Amino acid sequence: MAKGIIGLDVGSSSIKVISLKKSKKGYELINFGIAPLPPQTIVDRALMNSGAVVDAIRRLIQSQMIKTKDCAISISGHSVIIKKISLPQMTKSELETSIQWEAEQYIPFDINDVNVDVQILNPTGSEQGQMDVLLVAGKKDMIVDYAAVVSEAGLNPSIVDVDAFAVENAFEVNYSLPPDETIALINIGASVTNIVVVANRMTTFTRDITIGGNQFSEEIQKQLNLSYEEAEDLKLGGEPGVDADSVIPQEVERVIQEVSENLASEIRRSLEFFSATNQESNISKIYICGGTAKISSLQKVLESRTGVSVEMFDPFRNIRINERVFDTEFIKNVAPMAAVAVGLGLRRFDDK
Repeated sequence: MAKGIIGLDVGSSSIKVISLKKSKKGYELINFGIAPLPPQTIVDRALMNSGAVVDAIRRLIQSQMIKTKDCAISISGHSVIIKKISLPQMTKSELETSIQWEAEQYIPFDINDVNVDVQILNPTGSEQGQMDVLLVAGKKDMIVDYAAVVSEAGLNPSIVDVDAFAVENAFEVNYSLPPDETIALINIGASVTNIVVVANRMTTFTRDITIGGNQFSEEIQKQLNLSYEEAEDLKLGGEPGVDADSVIPQEVERVIQEVSENLASEIRRSLEFFSATNQESNISKIYICGGTAKISSLQKVLESRTGVSVEMFDPFRNIRINERVFDTEFIKNVAPMAAVAVGLGLRRFDDK
């Protein structure tokens, strides 16, 4: 029996914690909680205020009455490099012996400053004696920083994953993907957007772009001369504060539309890069998640810019939720923000 762990998503604007139970019927939600972080606590995935992160994790674990100490966390952004590379066919043990040397050619950091992991995508290899390998490198200092705040909060960071893979993990459990289909998963967070393209049920392309929900709040704040909190409320269609009574809804919509266009253009550029470098380039559908995915105009703008159908990704779609325990309206409302946490909560110690 694999030992259960909790998923802990330390995001730029909030922390999410989840625990899931696996049974013959599938997965069931046991705990889910979310705690906001003060602005500027985490900037470009760098911890600027570790104390605030530790406090938020402690409060969350306490409020959810979680006893499990082992957790899976994840990283993303500039400190993570993910590349699909082609290598001569070899065994897993041979690959593990030679990967440090192989990785040096593909990573723009000193090899001593990163932790490297690999996954063979086609174990049988090709007729040319080559095999596709997914190479993942994470900067040690970032991993150490995140692991340290989690440990200080009283938890044991047993697994360090990557946001993009956690999203993909959550997707696989909730949606059935035809083997010959190519889809894009886009997790739009507060400061980083993770893009994953899955073709033939395999990760084919990933990219993190440093644009997200904060850009909307900052532009509303700047252009309409409001406080950051008022801008945050307006971003997701909330009521403005007392000082924002003079705000014209059309003005807010104009700013949101403007930033949506910029974000959609960045995403389109990444998908075009994928298409130019891959044969499985015909993306049939885009699934979006992350807190920023809730901005109403974004889905339409993204569809119009990419020419691909866009759907909101529900990470709780196939997970049983006891209505006597959970407020289903709350779960439905926070679902777009929960994809990384769900993906992390699905991890187990017997994961290969």
